[in-house]
Amino acid sequence: MANRDGGSSSLGTLLAGAMLGAAGLAWWMLSESERRRQRSLERSRYSAADDAEALEAGETGRPVREHDLQDKVHQLNQAIEDVRRQLESLSTQGQA
Repeated sequence: MANRDGGSSSLGTLLAGAMLGAAGLAWWMLSESERRRQRSLERSRYSAADDAEALEAGETGRPVREHDLQDKVHQLNQAIEDVRRQLESLSTQGQA
């Protein structure tokens, strides 16, 4: 019977060790996940700050506001219309 008690004790120790190991692994995984989340938030803050600075500085290639985009489209349409008129006037001058 002493052998049996030793076996139960070993099994209990093994199970306790496995549970401690699983708890440690779970804690480590949660802390790594939190660290990655914090790094991601920091990167997004830096990116947003860079974008805001670029907009203030008027750099191209950065996101623009919708109103600015509409103004650019309007200017482009006006330029296209001007070129169309010039081409029409050239074609009428060539026929005369």
